[in-house]
Amino acid sequence: MKNILITGCSSGIGYDTAHFLQKKGYKVYASARKKEDVERLKKEGLDTYLLDVRDASQIQIVLEDILKKDGSLYALFNNAGYGQPGALEDITTQTLKEQFETNLFGLHELTYQTLKIMRSQGYGRIMQHSSVLGIISLRFRGAYNASKYAIEGLCDTLRLELAGTKIYVSTINTGPIKSDFRKNATQMFKKNVDSKTSIWEDEYKAELLERKENKDNDIFTKQSDVVIKNILHALEANKPKPRYYNTLATHLLGSFKRILTTSILDKILVKI
Repeated sequence: MKNILITGCSSGIGYDTAHFLQKKGYKVYASARKKEDVERLKKEGLDTYLLDVRDASQIQIVLEDILKKDGSLYALFNNAGYGQPGALEDITTQTLKEQFETNLFGLHELTYQTLKIMRSQGYGRIMQHSSVLGIISLRFRGAYNASKYAIEGLCDTLRLELAGTKIYVSTINTGPIKSDFRKNATQMFKKNVDSKTSIWEDEYKAELLERKENKDNDIFTKQSDVVIKNILHALEANKPKPRYYNTLATHLLGSFKRILTTSILDKILVKI
């Protein structure tokens, strides 16, 4: 039975992927950062781990335990992450560091430790969750954009370094999906951005706290199954794709990035 470790399983794509793959016959190790989420996942029949990807020692403990149980690790889905909205002039360096600690450094630490296992066993699949915002940039998403652009660089380099092996790295570029992502991002905005003293106060209210907080029913926001089908392909194809676009928004904006000049693309993106 093939096994997979998935991070960020408390809700959304991680949660849905874990349950789907378990039903498909995979041995799923679903991890989450909060104890209450781990307990809930256990009650739902999943093998679970308490795992904060910012903690290298926790990662080591989890991987060692999986190896004790199974002797190998077939796949890793690096899904944990969050969004930190706010104009860059309102984002402190400390807030930016915190965004990178989870979205980039935690992802890299887990990849770093997992690769030692996969190198030893001679095979493996790694899916790194990036975003459409790792391809294009939007206003008030600078911290998140930067963390996802950095993931793109890590993935592109890692594929080259693993060329010729049976260890495959796939970048998952996801657009808007129905989940708690926007709700959680709004909480981080309220926690770390002093909007009342910002030049962007009115636009924050319109763009972040009202309209964008209630966009889960627009034509671009999809269910998690559009991502899961690509995760399954990355797991089961003889040669998984190096990159998977998910949702119309990703395909559309990814195409714009390739064919339009920067100036023209900026005129479009500033209106989104």
